Amino acid sequence: MARGVQLVESVMGEHELADWERVAGPVAPGHAGRRNLLDDARAFGLAESVTLRRLVEPVLGISAFPVRALLFDKSPTANWRVAFHQDLAIAVRWRAEVEGFSGWSVKQGVPHVLAPADVLERMLAVRVHLDDCGPRDGALRVIEGSHLAGRIDENDIDTWCARVPETTCLARRGDVLLMRPLLLHASSPAESPSRRRVVHVEYAACMLPEPLEWRWAPRGVA
Repeated sequence: MARGVQLVESVMGEHELADWERVAGPVAPGHAGRRNLLDDARAFGLAESVTLRRLVEPVLGISAFPVRALLFDKSPTANWRVAFHQDLAIAVRWRAEVEGFSGWSVKQGVPHVLAPADVLERMLAVRVHLDDCGPRDGALRVIEGSHLAGRIDENDIDTWCARVPETTCLARRGDVLLMRPLLLHASSPAESPSRRRVVHVEYAACMLPEPLEWRWAPRGVA
C-alpha cells in the first residue's frame, strides 16, 4: 500500500452486509453515527471474519487484531464536513502517562490518546461501505502518499494539499477501502444527501508500552 489507500471492490456479500447493518443498528435522526461497536461481541466476530482478515493480514501480518470500530452515517439530518487531517487518536483501557502519548480525551466513556507515529504506522483502517458513495455523496478525499511523512504538523497540512492533488475515493455497497491512519484525508458534505453509511474498523499489529493497553484488544494481546 505505497499510496496509503486501496479500494477492494465487491468484497462483502449481502449476508455479511446485513450482519454489519444489524450490529451498527439504527442511528437517531441528527446523529452522525455510533462509537464503541466492538462492545458488541457480534461486531468483534465480524471484524475477525475471514473476509476482512484476508485484506488485513497482507498489510499488517497474521498477528493483527481489531482495536476500534465506528459507524459513520452521513444522511439528510447529519451531513458534515471534515477538513484534511490524520487519525492520531487510539482507544485504550485506562489513562496512563507514557512518553510519546499525549492529548488525552474521553469519547463516550472510553479514554483516547494521540499515539506516536511508530504505533500508527502499524495500524490499518478498514472501511466497509454499506451504501453506494458517489461523487455527490460526501466521499472520502485523500492525499496519497502523505502517510509516509509520519505525523504531520497541522501548519504543514495546507502545504501538502497544495503540492499533491487530492484523490476522491468513490465506492459501491459491498466495497471495502483500506487506509493508513496517517494518510491525510477529508470529506465534504453530501451535495444531495440520501445516506452514506461506512463501518470503520481499525486494526493494530503491535503492543502498547506498559501500562497502556488497547481498549478492545483480546486479553493476552495488549
